Amino acid sequence: MNNIVLFEPEIPQNTGNIMRTCVATNTKLHLIKPLGFVIDDSHLRRSGVNYIDKLEYEIYENFDDFKKKNKGDYYYFTRYGRRPHTDFDFTNKDKRNIYLIFGKESTGIPKELLKNDLEHCMRIPMTDKVRALNVSNSVAIAIYEVLRQQNYNDLLREEPHKGADWLER
Repeated sequence: MNNIVLFEPEIPQNTGNIMRTCVATNTKLHLIKPLGFVIDDSHLRRSGVNYIDKLEYEIYENFDDFKKKNKGDYYYFTRYGRRPHTDFDFTNKDKRNIYLIFGKESTGIPKELLKNDLEHCMRIPMTDKVRALNVSNSVAIAIYEVLRQQNYNDLLREEPHKGADWLER
């Protein structure tokens, strides 16, 4: 199973967008406290409108609580990573859980956590003109790379509401 982990997220709109992405990709969301918002925040609901009730998610008191309850392969997204996210094999041949971990908007993932697992630290390539991408954009880039490598699992390849032939009609 694929999982998105937000370490101490601060901005409700970002988390709301990530919630929508998780629903669209059948991905579980893990939120590690402290959160910069309450889960029923109106900004959060506006960003994830109509999707929050379909979201599989869990909230943890801290990173240790998260690690105790979740076993699998952890991958850390950080601007300090030395390998691009596309260098990693996410084909998940042994069906282990994959956890893509993203830090809080202001400071990222603490160095103390990253230092313990440098071989799983990755970076989305970009120019030197920006410090980092928005976390919700980074999550979308990351989860779709994992899904691409997994041949998009059971995701729909055709538009289900208006029909596959809508453009031709």
